[in-house]
Amino acid sequence: MTDWIKRAKELGFDAAAPLDPAALTTREDVRDMCAEDKCGAYGRNWTCPPACGDLSACLEKMHGYRRGMVLQTVGQMTRTIDTKGYAAALEKHRRQFIDLAEEIRREQPDALCLGAGACTVCGKCAWPEPCRFPEKALSSMEAYGLFVTQVCRDCGVPYHHGPKTVTYTACVLF
Repeated sequence: MTDWIKRAKELGFDAAAPLDPAALTTREDVRDMCAEDKCGAYGRNWTCPPACGDLSACLEKMHGYRRGMVLQTVGQMTRTIDTKGYAAALEKHRRQFIDLAEEIRREQPDALCLGAGACTVCGKCAWPEPCRFPEKALSSMEAYGLFVTQVCRDCGVPYHHGPKTVTYTACVLF
């Protein structure tokens, strides 16, 4: 695990810490936020609800792993509301996460990689046609019903990093 945490930091993650998959719980209210479809991916992306499975299936899958890690990218904003800063931090987080997920999956092909937001591997999901790259697809922590703030708290990683910051969080289970 220490090697993967070290590698995550080399790739640019601001925080990386061990995560115990057995401690993960799902929340219906988190999944309900997905159903509001503010991102436009609900029911239109293979890695989002309802296609990613119901919460009991997601929890069973997550509990099938023995170890994991939580990862964060913290973006510094120029002002309190900084949409360009949010977008830049999210792009950095996604790029780092895709790189790390590819490395981990080479050694652990069955690793579960849960990122921030809908899968963007293809740019536009093939839904309802079959997923073009199921071996690269990335669900989000929220799609799996995880309350990100609680996951961070349970891992001893702060979720809020001060004024004029934005935090994007992901996790990998293997």
